[in-house]
Amino acid sequence: MRFSDQIDFVMQHIKKNKLRVFMTVLAATMGCAFLIVLASVGFGLQQSVEEDILSNDSVTKIEVQSSQAQFTAEEVAEIQAVEHVQTVLKITNVNAEAQSYFEDRETQSNLYVTNFNDLEKVADDLSAGTYPTAANEIVVGYHFAQTLLNDADSKAIEEKSKAAQANGDYYDGEDEGYKESLIGKEIEVAFRSYEDMSIETARQTFKIVGVLAKPAYEWAIDNKIYAADTVAPALEEMFVATFPNQQEELFYDRFEIYAKSLEYVKPILEELRDKGYGVFSVTEQLEELNVFFLVLKAGLIFVGTIAVLIASIGIFNTMTMAVTERTREIGVLKAIGASPKLIQRLFLMESTFIGVVGTAIAVAISYAVSITSNALLPVILEATTGEESFNNIQFSAIPWQLVVIAAVISIGVAVISGVRPARKATKIEVMQALRQEA
Repeated sequence: MRFSDQIDFVMQHIKKNKLRVFMTVLAATMGCAFLIVLASVGFGLQQSVEEDILSNDSVTKIEVQSSQAQFTAEEVAEIQAVEHVQTVLKITNVNAEAQSYFEDRETQSNLYVTNFNDLEKVADDLSAGTYPTAANEIVVGYHFAQTLLNDADSKAIEEKSKAAQANGDYYDGEDEGYKESLIGKEIEVAFRSYEDMSIETARQTFKIVGVLAKPAYEWAIDNKIYAADTVAPALEEMFVATFPNQQEELFYDRFEIYAKSLEYVKPILEELRDKGYGVFSVTEQLEELNVFFLVLKAGLIFVGTIAVLIASIGIFNTMTMAVTERTREIGVLKAIGASPKLIQRLFLMESTFIGVVGTAIAVAISYAVSITSNALLPVILEATTGEESFNNIQFSAIPWQLVVIAAVISIGVAVISGVRPARKATKIEVMQALRQEA
C-alpha cells in the first residue's frame, strides 16, 4: 500500500467519526495550550527581569572595591593594568551627609568626586547641561530639583503623604520642589558628620552645569552630587578642621571597570578575585537569575505536561474504540496480505494526526492568549491597584524553544497513546475478524 493510500485510509475513518475525533483533538489542544501558556509565564517574567537589569546597568561594567577605604597607588596601577579593560572610572564617596542650600530651599544627599573626563565616556547622556570644566562646577542627579524643598513644600508633602497612606498608597513628592532649571544656578554645600549631625562644616559654593539622566527604575530618586576630584583635598581639609576627632575615613573609593566587550567580563572578574578584590557584575546576577528561572520553567512545563497526559487518556480511548469498530477492516487487510507493521502504522498515523492538529491549534491559541494577557493584565492591575509600574512587565512570552518543547511532548504523548491500540490491532486473527460482522 502506497503512502498516499495509507493517508486516504486514515482520513476516511476520521471523516466517519468526526465528532469523536473533534472532541479528542479538542482535549489534546487544551492540554498542549495549557502547557504553553503556563510555561510562557516563566519565560515572560525572566525576559522582564533581564530587561530591567540590563536597562539599569551596563553588562560590561564591573564594580571593584578594596578591603580598605582607600585604594593604594599599587592597587590602582594593578587595576588599570588588567587586560581587556576599556575604561577605569574611579568614584570616591564622601562619607558625610551633604546639606545643600538654594534660596529658601534645602536638601540632603550624597556627594561623590570623580574625573569627569572618565565619567563622560561611560555615563548616559545628561538630561540637561554639560559636564564640568572648572573645579567649582558640579553635576546633580535627575531628581535634585524635586528634593529641594522649602517649608511650604515640606508641609504639603506631609499632608499628601498622610492622605495617600490612608488610601493604602504612597506619595513621592513629585508635585513639590524647585520647578525651574538649575543649570547655571549656584548652591551652597556643607557637610555633616554621621557621628555628630548637629554640627556642619563651612558652606562651599558650587555651580550646577549639568543634570544626570533619569534613572532606569521608576521608583529610584536620584539627588546625588558629582564634583571634580580636584576638590577632594580642600573638602578633607575643611572636614578635618570642623571634626578633628572624626574616627571614620572621610573618603571611600570604588572603581568601575568597563570591559571592551561582554566576553571579557568573566575573565576580568576571575583575575580581580584572584588578586583579592571585591568585585560585582550584573552578569553574575543574571546567571543566578537564569538558574532560578530555569528551575521555575522546568516546574511549569512539568505541571503542563500533566495536563497533556490527562488529554492522552482521550486519545487512548479513541484509538481503542477505532480498533474495535474496524476489526473486520483489519481482517480484510490481513487477508489481502497487509503486514502487521502496516496495520500498526495506520493506527499510529491516526493518533499522530490528532497530536499534530491539536498541537497546531494549541500554538495558535497560546499566542493569542499571550498577546491578550500582555495587553490587558497591566490595565487590569493598574485599575485595581492604582500603580503604573505594571506596564514594564511582560507577563507572557513564547519563544520558539517553548513551542518545540510543547510540540515534542504533545505529539510524543499522542503517538505513545496510540501504540497499545495499534499493537492490539496487529494481533487480531483474520478468520475471527471476518466472522465478526459476517
